[in-house]
Amino acid sequence: MVKKVLKFGGTSVGTTERIQHVANIIKKEQSSGNKVIAVVSAMAGKTNELIELSTKISDNFDKRELDVLLSSGEQVTCALLSAALIRLNVKAKSWLNWQIPILTDGEHSNARIINMNIEKINNFLDDRGVAIIPGFQGISKNGDITTIGRGGSDATAVAVAKMFNADTCEIYTDVDGVYSTDPNKIPVAKKIDKISYDEMLELSSLGAKVMQSSAVQTAMMYDIPLEVRSTFSDRKGTKIFSHENIDYTKSVTGVAYSKDDAKITIIGVEDRPGVAANIFEPLSKSQINVDMVIQNISSDQKTTDITFTVKRADVLKTKQILNKNNKINYKNIIQKENVAKISIVGAGMVSTPGVTYRMFRALSDENINILAISTSEIKLSVIIDEENTLKAIKKLHTIFDLD
Repeated sequence: MVKKVLKFGGTSVGTTERIQHVANIIKKEQSSGNKVIAVVSAMAGKTNELIELSTKISDNFDKRELDVLLSSGEQVTCALLSAALIRLNVKAKSWLNWQIPILTDGEHSNARIINMNIEKINNFLDDRGVAIIPGFQGISKNGDITTIGRGGSDATAVAVAKMFNADTCEIYTDVDGVYSTDPNKIPVAKKIDKISYDEMLELSSLGAKVMQSSAVQTAMMYDIPLEVRSTFSDRKGTKIFSHENIDYTKSVTGVAYSKDDAKITIIGVEDRPGVAANIFEPLSKSQINVDMVIQNISSDQKTTDITFTVKRADVLKTKQILNKNNKINYKNIIQKENVAKISIVGAGMVSTPGVTYRMFRALSDENINILAISTSEIKLSVIIDEENTLKAIKKLHTIFDLD
């Protein structure tokens, strides 16, 4: 008997008809002799609808009450799916975050799961029951409902798989696996049958929407086998597993892109030891994530220009912090928000010479200028003008034989 965690995203449970379809999937798994815990998201569009309601009340809606509001979406799905299973003569029960409980740590809207009680649900599973758990949420040590960020149902599913020592965690969505790039933008994108945690982590953190990066990271830490598959077809999905199974023969596995980045350049910074630390320390303390960093020292070696990228939502806050920073001297700050980050990812990049050259030459052939560069062992990212995003993805997808 296999213990499975099945996670169903918002599109999978977007209507009552789809919820009934999900109930049939779960019934089939249970009839095969498996123990099933289902983790569910809110119905598609519901979280945005709740956020819109909050803005009609206040532009500065209380964070504690916002978590109470947003967590209600998953609770609705739990009840509907449990009732659909009961109608199919399956013993099922919804368990809300405080009933388990799912314990979290951290601030509202950005908490993380640290523990959960497994005894009651394990007893229910042993009695041939199916447990339905809401994703995206938990309860703090103070008894407050907390949420764990957009896309947090993936993180919940992996945490549940870890805590309950599940044999596998399957992520059901509206696509039948992980693709070499966004199939909605590039119709010739192909499904990846197997991918390593490392590659999936890079792709998800670089803009691929199939899985939340923190969920992949947790799965990698505890070696929890993952599979991304479609709710709407029986085709095999994409299996995600440990680095021992990495295919080093393929230099590039996928192309990812993100359009929520912005480029900031500090011009004429006085060049002296510790200046970079003085710039980035206050940004770190304000929870602003800095990605790419480029430094150009002037010919007289007295000043430097420092360019870095942040999320677009953090641009105003970043400039305010820099303007208040009396530890640095500079001439001007320039921002550019209409940029995109394009990344190629592949375990084989480590052992394949010429990947960097091929990427840069491909973009040059399309007359696309590179504004910033960032690299790791299995990733190469560049910042370009946003208007060239689709052209860049198409070219790189073809150059690296991913069509």
